[in-house]
Amino acid sequence: MEPFVHLHVHTQFSVLDGQASVKGLVDKAVKDNMPAIAITDHGNMFGVKEFVDYIGKKNKSLKADGLAPIKPIIGCEVYVARNGKENKRKEVKEDQRGWHLILLAKNKNGYKNLIKIVSRAWVDGLYYMPRTDHADLEKYHEDIICCSACLGGEIPSYILKDQLDKAEESLLWYKNLFGDDFYLELQRHKPTVPNAAQDTYPKQEKVNEVLVEFARKHQVKLIASND
Repeated sequence: MEPFVHLHVHTQFSVLDGQASVKGLVDKAVKDNMPAIAITDHGNMFGVKEFVDYIGKKNKSLKADGLAPIKPIIGCEVYVARNGKENKRKEVKEDQRGWHLILLAKNKNGYKNLIKIVSRAWVDGLYYMPRTDHADLEKYHEDIICCSACLGGEIPSYILKDQLDKAEESLLWYKNLFGDDFYLELQRHKPTVPNAAQDTYPKQEKVNEVLVEFARKHQVKLIASND
């Protein structure tokens, strides 16, 4: 069985979403013998330094014990403005947040580009949330891996509205931009407690079915994530 790596992960720096500390996540990944782990906080990279520093410290301990190191994957779940990040129209509710999108740095250059995307989202695109847009993604996409994200992503959102033509159009835009570094993301979160959102799982099942069809049709790779 291939080892599993979490590529869609929120820490305490994702307010109202993530609960785990950076150190706690790394410790759990090491305990589960995972070769790598990503952090993809909402709209920010506040935990990156602690993440990289702690993994460096952890790897020294692992090496001393004759164990394999764990690799840090630096990422962010960005918000993509629907009508450009400078467009801040209060009367259009959809403009207040934006679609979710997972970005992962492949190397140092990708890390620098990710910093630019996130920084510009805060400086120029802040409107309820720090938002990037297609223009900045086109400008700073090099050496970045892109994943379609959760139900709040651009492609899943169109699928849920039964706008499959728009979903496919969005898929092709991202594929043309990121090439082999674009992945469609599958999620299945079955509710296990009464207070959990009961409608999430059937929505994910609906989206997953279409994403698998799109992946086959357009030769786009699939990943599974836990968000």
